[in-house]
Amino acid sequence: MVCDSKAQIRKYCRLIKSYISQMRLSRFKVLFRKKHKIMAASYIIAVFAAFVISLINNSDVNASITKSDTLHYMMLEAALNDEHYNIVYPQDSLENVKSLVDMVNKKFSKAVEKDFIVQRGDSLVTLFTRIGLDNESAKDLMAKVKPHYNNSSLKAGQKATVSMLIDSEDSHFISMESFILPETSTSRLVIEKNEQGEYVAHKEKDELIDEINSVSGVINGALSISMRQAGVSGKIIANFSNIFSRSVNFRKDIQKGDVFKIIYEQQINPKGEVVRTGNILYASLQMRKNKVELYRFKDSSGHVDYYNAKGLAMQRTLHRKPLALQSARISSPFGKRRHPILGGYRVHWGVDYAAPKGTPIYAAGEGIVESAKYSGGYGNYIKIRHNSEYSTAYGHISSFARGIHAGVRVKQGQVIAYVGSTGRSTGPHLHYEIIQNGKRINPLTAKAAAGSDLSGKNLQNFKRQVANLQATHKKLFAESKSSNKKLAKK
Repeated sequence: MVCDSKAQIRKYCRLIKSYISQMRLSRFKVLFRKKHKIMAASYIIAVFAAFVISLINNSDVNASITKSDTLHYMMLEAALNDEHYNIVYPQDSLENVKSLVDMVNKKFSKAVEKDFIVQRGDSLVTLFTRIGLDNESAKDLMAKVKPHYNNSSLKAGQKATVSMLIDSEDSHFISMESFILPETSTSRLVIEKNEQGEYVAHKEKDELIDEINSVSGVINGALSISMRQAGVSGKIIANFSNIFSRSVNFRKDIQKGDVFKIIYEQQINPKGEVVRTGNILYASLQMRKNKVELYRFKDSSGHVDYYNAKGLAMQRTLHRKPLALQSARISSPFGKRRHPILGGYRVHWGVDYAAPKGTPIYAAGEGIVESAKYSGGYGNYIKIRHNSEYSTAYGHISSFARGIHAGVRVKQGQVIAYVGSTGRSTGPHLHYEIIQNGKRINPLTAKAAAGSDLSGKNLQNFKRQVANLQATHKKLFAESKSSNKKLAKK
């Protein structure tokens, strides 16, 4: 059979597209038919489609049907007309059906990428069905995904990116080609088709690259605002403030024109995006003529602290204001006062800092929690023993931080509780005490030693580490204007 007329080719094109549309529109109507009838219909349409496509691609091609093809066609036609007709399809015919149907699908479909947002109450199965898979296919796919993904970790608001084939005319869903669901900033669930067209699920995890990042800037108002303007993350700002809170009064000591410098660790993904910030290795504050420089060091026993260039501990004194809100005002000082609830003049054995309920409370120094419970007028109460001489106490707490109980060791600056108004209290605040040899002293004037200086091998290792850091970042220490440089970690 030969076709050399362009009009005939166009006619065949219109005809085959009509057949394809009819087959898709009636896909749900033929579900009750037997499998051999669906296979037969697919084979007839696919063979006809392939013939027309070959004419479109080359109008000079002589297309012929062999006796074998004619026999298969007649057998398939008979199967369509007689529902009791039993037939065993030749294997090569089955393969032809698959390849030809794929070719037709590609001719009349297009690939698109679409995002699907996980809704409240969704499971992966409901998400798959919302994408376009039927319920049975969605459950089969879930069985393949189960070894790689816990369905309970699916959260509302997550975004799945789906690549799919849709009908080029009516945008009707044909098939899902790939599915990507991020689990964390560094890992994701991936579903793809293999060479056999079967779904395969696996997890992808980014290999993170360690970097050292450095930043400096001039303070033009609040320290935190100036640091944010220089591109410093909230976590690094909080750590920086925590490091200097022992020796710097942020409300009085810092003025416009002062300079900060930081060197810290971070991790980036293969795209160059920062996914995690780490420890501050160096922190500096230039306050007019006074410059404070601190270096992080882990000693041979695993203890981590910040020291000046000579190895002297800067966490020598306990926090005077162990709060995340460093601007919290003093609502009641240490000493004799009129009690706001009981009346009359009594000695106030601590300092009260007014702060919003829920404000994090820090451990004033490293030590062991002796008590974490409700205690009369103090309400929820924590007491920490720092050494044989000093302890600190915290009252009117709303709640304890996770893991805080008697006997647990805490680090200086670790969140131990949250501001509240439990016990005898007129409003949310922290009641803070420093106890020296069993006697409560004024936290605002106390110089309680809670750290120790480096010596011996620890001091030698520290000085070597400082020299390496200064040599690697010599350029940074010489600069005074804002910069943001990324330096490869040695």
